[in-house]
Amino acid sequence: MKTNLEQSGPWIGVSGMVVTLFLYGYSAVVLHDVMSLVVLPVVWLLLFALSVAWFTKHPYRVLALPVAATGAWFLAMLS
Repeated sequence: MKTNLEQSGPWIGVSGMVVTLFLYGYSAVVLHDVMSLVVLPVVWLLLFALSVAWFTKHPYRVLALPVAATGAWFLAMLS
């Protein structure tokens, strides 16, 4: 069965952004510092807004945003 990634890609990307919300939410609950309470939610909101803006214009780019959000979260946790 052949899938059309141009139609399903944005949905997969936005779903991935919703999954990364749990990473960002967990760090805000567990870690009580400015980075996890203010900066990380703003970063996630910007990436989510970008994924919604790219939903129809750039369907393949939306697939990369959950990966970028996860990478940004890991970098923030390591620093």
